Amino acid sequence: MAIELAFADIATLALDAIVNAANPGLLGGGGVDGAIHRAAGPQLRDYNGTLGGCPVGEARISPGFRLKARWVISTVGPVWRGGGNGEAQLLAACYRNAFELALRHGVRTIAFPAISTGVYGYPKQQAAAIAVAVMREYEARFERVVACTHGAEDRAIYRALLERDR
Repeated sequence: MAIELAFADIATLALDAIVNAANPGLLGGGGVDGAIHRAAGPQLRDYNGTLGGCPVGEARISPGFRLKARWVISTVGPVWRGGGNGEAQLLAACYRNAFELALRHGVRTIAFPAISTGVYGYPKQQAAAIAVAVMREYEARFERVVACTHGAEDRAIYRALLERDR
């Protein structure tokens, strides 16, 4: 199976789970997080309020509520601080922990945004390389793994990485 590339609003995808690039409080924010919360409705914020937050690198699962996806897996990516503060390991942990949580909940189809590349400032090329490497570790255990990009730059970066290894 090949990792798929989607150029879409992740909140519109009809999959078992979509991954949310969340903040530690899990109560909504800007970017991907805000889009998912708006589409899921206030129940997502209410439910997430019972989870006690989420540390950087970990993941939490919530029902999809009004989304087409059955589950929302929220993960908190690292803020870029120059690369010498464990950011790469923390970002890889976001993807791995989201995949592991998905497997424990019977998820067969999953989509990921570009975690930490928005306001958290992670360099897009480096973040995508980590994302694709971890997706490759898990792709055989899922029916579909989707890298969901929203901007043309992200799409080009992911496309180049995915085509390079074919």
